[in-house]
Parts: sequence; C-alpha cells; structure tokens
Amino acid sequence: MDNREKRIAHVSQKVWSLINNIDLLKDQWIGGAKLNPQALGRLKRSVLVTSSGASTRIEGAELSDEDVEKLMRGISVQKFKDRDKQEVQGYFELLSTVFDVWKQIPFNESMIKHSHKELLKYVDKDERHRGEYKKTENNVEMFDESGKSLGVVFKTTPAYLTPKQMQELVEWTAWALDESDYHPLLIVGNFLVEFLAIHPFQDGNGRLSRIFTNLLLLKAGYAYVPYVSHEKLVEDNKTDYYLALRRSQKTLNATKPDIEAWLEFFLTVCLEQAGQAIDLLSHENIEKILSPKQLAVWRYLETIDEATAGDIAKKTGVARPTVSQAIDVLLRLKKIERIGQGRTTRYRKA
Repeated sequence: MDNREKRIAHVSQKVWSLINNIDLLKDQWIGGAKLNPQALGRLKRSVLVTSSGASTRIEGAELSDEDVEKLMRGISVQKFKDRDKQEVQGYFELLSTVFDVWKQIPFNESMIKHSHKELLKYVDKDERHRGEYKKTENNVEMFDESGKSLGVVFKTTPAYLTPKQMQELVEWTAWALDESDYHPLLIVGNFLVEFLAIHPFQDGNGRLSRIFTNLLLLKAGYAYVPYVSHEKLVEDNKTDYYLALRRSQKTLNATKPDIEAWLEFFLTVCLEQAGQAIDLLSHENIEKILSPKQLAVWRYLETIDEATAGDIAKKTGVARPTVSQAIDVLLRLKKIERIGQGRTTRYRKA
C-alpha cells in the first residue's frame, strides 16, 4: 500500500464522526445561484478581506481587516511595511480568482506554480523565485521577537528532491480525488500536510496551502466555502495548527504514518466553517440572503396557516414561476413544508 494510502486508509472513529457531521451540514447548504446574488456577493467580499488579512497575519504580517479593506479600496495605508501590503494584495486577488472560477482551474503542477507566481507578483523581494520550486534549503525555523533564530523546528524536503516529490504528490492527489474511494476531505487533508512538509517554494508555502484549501474544498462540493473564512478559523487557533502539523509531519514517511493530529485539527476547522455557513441560513439571517421576491413569499407564509402556490402568487404579486422557485428554496432551507400533492398542494411555515 502506498504510504499516502496508509495515512488515510484506517482513521479513527473521531475523524469519521467529524467528516459525517461536516457532510450533514454540507447537505443543508443551498447553492449560491438560488440565493440573493447581491447578498452573497457582499458576504464573499467580506470573506476575501478577512481571509487575506488572517492568512498573511499567520505568517507575520500586521495588517488588520480594516487595513486590508482600506487597501483594497485604494486608500493609502502608510503605517505598514510595503511587503505586508504587497503580500495581502496578492493573496486577495488570487483568492478572488479561486472563488470566481474554481470550476475552470485544473489541479496540476502548472497551476500550483502559476498560483505561486500570482501570490507573490507584488512582492519585490520574491521576484527571482516566483513560480519556481526552491533552489536552496528552507527549513522551518523559530524566531524570537527580535528576529533572532531559535533553531530549526522542522526539516523540509531537500531542494534537489522537491520536483520529484511534488510531481508524485500532485499526481496521486488528482488520481485519488477523481478515481479512488477515499473521502475527499481525507485526500485534501493529506495533500496539505504533505505539501507543507515538502515546503516546495522558497517563500509563500503557508499562504499557498490555504489558497489550495479553498480550491480543493470547492472542487469537492463544499459550496459554502466563499462565505465563511477558513483562514480566520486557522488564525484563531494558530498554536494548535502548528502543533498538529509538526506532530503529523514527523511520521509522514514512517512505517506506520500517523496524521490523525492534523486530520483532527483540519476537520474541526472545516466543521466550524460548515456550522457558521448554516448559521447564515438561520431565521435571524435568512432575510439577508433571500432575493426580494423570495423574501416576499417567505414573509407572506409567516403570516398565514397555509396556502397554495397560486394563492401566494395572487397575494404577493410575485409571478407564479418565481413563486415556485422561492418555494423550492424555502423547502430546501427547511423554512416551510409541503402538505398534500398535485394541484391541491399547500405550503406552510415549518
């Protein structure tokens, strides 16, 4: 059995419980095309700002979400280093591309190198190695507040082995996602822990791993990803993030590899993200993500015992086809329930 398969073939009941709970919430989420596009657009913009700030702060930048918002609106932010501003600009634009066209983005090495180039395209100091695997070693070190090295925390893959290991990792991940019976969350979790262990680029590996988290989760069908920031949840649990990574990376090539610590962390974050997405569909938030006509149908049904689709159309002034679409949305959101069948079908608040 391939070492990667060993890592995910036999996982604990706790890991499976996390996966099952995530997928239960995933099934409750409704596709963005059915909800108010303006409201979802505002949510996505907010997440782009939050995620760009959080992901760069994990790596030592100091821009707040408010600073990121100002920067993206073209307002000068004078008090921070140019590098911080350059890094957050690259992250914001790359993540925006992922959110907008993820279906058209292939998963291969060319995409990974191109993404690295785009991530660092504004960072002057990284001009020489943008989009290229590392040529020198880049072991992970710990530094004190003055910037003095406290020693190597983790030895990454040597530069000369990096192209081969990346080719194998990417090819296996693409195959596993398309053709294997392994759950996609296990495959994505393995990709991330191994990618960060290889540390294939001279700089930007952590940020790039979080970009790929968003991309791979979207490709696996977790459509709520653009509306709740994964990066912010990682930032809020940064110490646990590094501990879980290190514990698991030490065993990657062992006879009995064990990445449970990382999978538990990654899946716990994914579960919290899914839970926050479903909270967007709660009674308190539902009005924010329904279109005006869907909202008119919902508000009418809140005031009566039950009604047919025709009754709803007459009372609200909403066209019958639009009423049917709104009913479909509200049924899938479990806000209303259907009574009877055929022409006499009625609807009422759940």
